[in-house]
Amino acid sequence: MKLAVVGATGLVGREILKVLDEHKIYPETFIPVASQKSAGLPLVFNGHRYFIHTHEQAIAAQPDIAIFSAGAAASREWAPRYASAGVTVIDNSSAWRMDPAIPLIVPEINASILTRNHKIIANPNCSTIQLVLVLAPLHAKYHIKRIVASTYQSVTGTGAKAVRQLENERKGIVGEMAYPYPIDMNLFPHGGDFLENGYTSEEMKLVNETHKILADGTIRITATIVRVPVLGGHSEAINLEFLHDFDINGLVDLLRNTPGIIIRDDIKNNIYPMPLDAAGKDDVFVGRIRRDESQPNSLNLFIVADNLRKGAATNAVQIAEYLSANGLA
Repeated sequence: MKLAVVGATGLVGREILKVLDEHKIYPETFIPVASQKSAGLPLVFNGHRYFIHTHEQAIAAQPDIAIFSAGAAASREWAPRYASAGVTVIDNSSAWRMDPAIPLIVPEINASILTRNHKIIANPNCSTIQLVLVLAPLHAKYHIKRIVASTYQSVTGTGAKAVRQLENERKGIVGEMAYPYPIDMNLFPHGGDFLENGYTSEEMKLVNETHKILADGTIRITATIVRVPVLGGHSEAINLEFLHDFDINGLVDLLRNTPGIIIRDDIKNNIYPMPLDAAGKDDVFVGRIRRDESQPNSLNLFIVADNLRKGAATNAVQIAEYLSANGLA
């Protein structure tokens, strides 16, 4: 594989390099790409020293796959240029997710729809990935009618500037603010931009991307995004209403046997998913699984995952692995 990583010096870009290393994926040709001002600077991967490329240099090197983690503006401008040169782009931004012609992929769920003709592939939003990995087997067996999602999202989802704000606040340092309010010892129901309907762009991503990945626009979904002073991952309190009733033990077994999911649900011993458990791991953790006693055929559960791993870097690398293994790039 000849692989380019666009945005290699950013939070997600560095995590991609870490995931590649942990999965022992060492491309025959590795091409790190970053902003023009970083061009020519050194970067170490797999014990080797590489130098940052510009986009033009990367395209000229003719990679098979380019994983983009450089933001929506860069993706909108450059992904089509890479694709036109025959490169398969896996894009981590929001730029292409809702384009009907672009597949939105979580490999465990829908990688089978990919073909060689798909030259731009979208990686879903971090909060969507961990949610749909749990929803997909439940929807297939019980048919989900309605989802109420409340997410508690790490500052790492905003980027390095937000991480610095939190770290500065904990040290008592007055510095640059990523958010309009302090984040340490605080939380606020605001992720993304507010839209005309009163929801935020992050909330609507969860709704629209879930419909697309599960290929079912009839599911009723509502979401509230909360930003919390956590570095390790995103958490989600989810309420599901099904068309069909379920046996709780059978439902738990179904999730336990789903690749990528780990059940942590032993309330007698205070075992349940937490961001501290998920940090640095590729799995999605599920717990507090219990019937909703307020209405029929309904379920509550709690989902946690490292948003920089399965929520971004790992999912993108898994797509690249699938493409390579199946001769699609």
